[in-house]
Amino acid sequence: MRIEDYALIGDCHSAALVGRDGSIDWLCWPRFDAAACFAALLGTREHGRWKLSPVGKYRAKRAYRGDSLILETDFETADGAVTLVDFMPTREETCQLVRLVLGRRGRVKMEMEFVLRFDYGASIPWVTRLPEGDGIRCIAGPDMVVLRSPVPLQGKDLTTVAQFEVAERARFAFTLTHSDSHRGIPPRIDAADALAATEKGWLDWCERCTVQGEWAPFVRRSLIVLKALTYAPTGGLVAAPTTSLPELIGGVRNWDYRFCWLRDATLTLLAMMNAGFYDEAVAWRDWLVRAIAGAPSQLQIMYGLGGERRIPEMTLDWLPGYEDSRPVRIGNAAASQVQLDVYGEVMDALHQGRKHGLPRHEAAWDLQRALLTHLETCWQEPDEGLWEVRGPRRQFTHSKVMCWVAFDRAIKAAEMFGRPGPVDHWRAMRERIHADVCTHGWSAKRGTFVQSYGSEELDASLLLIPITGFLPATDARVRATIEAIQRELTEEGFVLRYRTRESLDGLPPGEGVFLACSFWLADCLILLGRRDDARQLFERLCRLANDVGLLAEEYDPRSGRQLGNFPQAFSHVALVNTAMNLSAEVKPVEQRAEKKAA
Repeated sequence: MRIEDYALIGDCHSAALVGRDGSIDWLCWPRFDAAACFAALLGTREHGRWKLSPVGKYRAKRAYRGDSLILETDFETADGAVTLVDFMPTREETCQLVRLVLGRRGRVKMEMEFVLRFDYGASIPWVTRLPEGDGIRCIAGPDMVVLRSPVPLQGKDLTTVAQFEVAERARFAFTLTHSDSHRGIPPRIDAADALAATEKGWLDWCERCTVQGEWAPFVRRSLIVLKALTYAPTGGLVAAPTTSLPELIGGVRNWDYRFCWLRDATLTLLAMMNAGFYDEAVAWRDWLVRAIAGAPSQLQIMYGLGGERRIPEMTLDWLPGYEDSRPVRIGNAAASQVQLDVYGEVMDALHQGRKHGLPRHEAAWDLQRALLTHLETCWQEPDEGLWEVRGPRRQFTHSKVMCWVAFDRAIKAAEMFGRPGPVDHWRAMRERIHADVCTHGWSAKRGTFVQSYGSEELDASLLLIPITGFLPATDARVRATIEAIQRELTEEGFVLRYRTRESLDGLPPGEGVFLACSFWLADCLILLGRRDDARQLFERLCRLANDVGLLAEEYDPRSGRQLGNFPQAFSHVALVNTAMNLSAEVKPVEQRAEKKAA
């Protein structure tokens, strides 16, 4: 099944992927970063799935119920029609997942296959029947999952199966609950009440959205995805709910994205605040301050959902990977990389929060000043850069630009909000870094800014030069860089991060176009006054979303397939901001650059 054949359901603690065929092939409980109990996405049915579908041939179409994360899949057979309703109720003490089968016409024979495998498909649970006789309890180590079923269940080859017939207006409710194995059996869920409460919760939340205009449906769906990928207890936003979906089918660029990246901070804050979701923006800002608290020299590029710092990377050799894309990784070794751009991201995010009137955080300014003091000692060092290369460290141009951003936003905090600090010294540092980038990040030979000092490579991160306000898009050097990227670093008009090769990033070459970077190009075109070109690119990008409006990290124009972890927060954040840049009076690209579009 293609990546885009999946849909997302979730409860702001964890999430599941549901295929067009009614199979839940990925679910991590009780948190986004917990071990999967359904892992067929990265293996086979033996690694765990829960499938509900008609027997024999059928046609399927699906949609979310209004502005919610309640998925409705309509199955049509020769004998009738049913709707499968999948959702995860608002979290209370236990994790819950509900599947309703509703008869719409005629009579439809249905089949269920339940294959639960804890620890990413490695652990077969011990299964016993519930005392009430209406389901089963599955236990392995610390985990317990209870399946309650309205139809008789049978054990078959270490799986649980059932067949039943659905008549018109009939209703069957299957519920799945996770709890710690040392606890008692979780109480029964009232599926109808859970459905009503879940729908009301999503609709009430969406009513706060202030976005209007022709792109509002795309923006609302993307904001729902961002809400679903937010870990409610802490406010941290995971990059994606999956691990190891490949950036090239059959390749090795397979990473775990179930963590929170600092690089997303500013654009995420702007998307939330401009859409009217200030509570979420405050929660994300507060998560950010807590996560980075401590010695500035220990600042990481990513953290766990609660701000955890240790994210050890390992491979799961028993999983063959999505379409044989090995290895399957959990954890992420990039957490220990040096990326100087995160200093600028933190400073910019907190600056944007102040500009938008977020409540003052007492510790934030002292922490920012400490970060700047440390940045003075290390900004000239090489790093792994925005793209987390696993090759040699370099003097990445974007990293230096973001060091400039760090001092620039500190100066603005002093000028606009009266924050105390050595402003004259910061101005001198800002000018020094600006001159350094313009001297060493510029290639006179190719007439553009380049990926790193001394190279001749283009890089999509250079599109952030005007977006961050380092130089205006109308500057001849910036305009030439944008045009070169559009000409030389695209496939069918969509932007690559860079031209991959092993000598550059330590990995075999090959990946798709990067969707967030393609939205950045549209933003740059807006800054250049090329609104028609920007609109055309934006519309093409929106058409890449699947049938329920979801985007992965990358896209392969040759095969027409989405690639990488799915759905990807970075892609949806970029969509929200570009839509606002095209249609809203308040444009994120102008807010961040503090310059009007041409």
